[in-house]
Amino acid sequence: MNKKIIPPVFPQINVPHVSEKGLQELILDVQKKLNIQLTSYKQDYIKRRLLSRMNSTRSKDFVEYHQYLRTHPEEEDKLRKALTINVTKFHRDPDVFNLVGKEIFPAIIREKRTIKIWSAGCSSGEEPYTFAILLYDQSKPGTLLNNVITATDIDEVILNKAKAGIYEKSALENLSEMQISKHFDKTDEGKFRIKDHIRNMVRFQVHDLMTGIPVARMFDVVACRNVTIYFNEQQKKDLVKLVHESLGNNGYYIMGMSEYMSKDVEHLFKPYKPMLKIFQKIS
Repeated sequence: MNKKIIPPVFPQINVPHVSEKGLQELILDVQKKLNIQLTSYKQDYIKRRLLSRMNSTRSKDFVEYHQYLRTHPEEEDKLRKALTINVTKFHRDPDVFNLVGKEIFPAIIREKRTIKIWSAGCSSGEEPYTFAILLYDQSKPGTLLNNVITATDIDEVILNKAKAGIYEKSALENLSEMQISKHFDKTDEGKFRIKDHIRNMVRFQVHDLMTGIPVARMFDVVACRNVTIYFNEQQKKDLVKLVHESLGNNGYYIMGMSEYMSKDVEHLFKPYKPMLKIFQKIS
């Protein structure tokens, strides 16, 4: 589910007082079609996103929109995009990544010589590629092959974009000109394609965080940032437990700046830099 999500600006919905008849049947069908666990999100968010698509398709209620979805296969991709809003950039929250590059990565590499990172909900790839750039810029020749960055998301479409590694200039605004010239090629269309020496450091795969199953274990760092904004409280707690299970001893958990850890699960971690939402696993 990294993906990087911000609260959307909703358009005016011209469907007043819509009955909830057919809503649950629609949600169940959408879960099957799109392989997204909608029950993990707050109900108000799901309804508003569905209403947005209903408005666009001139459907008067959930039953009519459900029928439209069944008979218009192209609507599936539009609905997926409406439900998974991906907004991110390289070095998003620069203070966080500066600390990771200057303190956390060197400390891990000094002890182990290698590092395993999971970028969970990676969206279009800016976060895992940022980790790769940080590692590349401070690693000695011959050590990069020992480092593993696993990047996952529930949305296969957005993962394909991440694998392509082509970005608008605006996504690179927190990078220096030296970093851009070193790690990107400019395309004929004026976009920026990440170079193979960075692309090859990241392994992308589809993964749904709400399965409760880690993509792997014994990670040194798990970044799951800005993913839980629309999760209910129980799902947020379950996600913290999942991250704890996936980390090795003293591993680092990096949350989004607007996220928080429930008191019911905070005993699983000790603060490392709590103002930057970075915590360390308590084994």
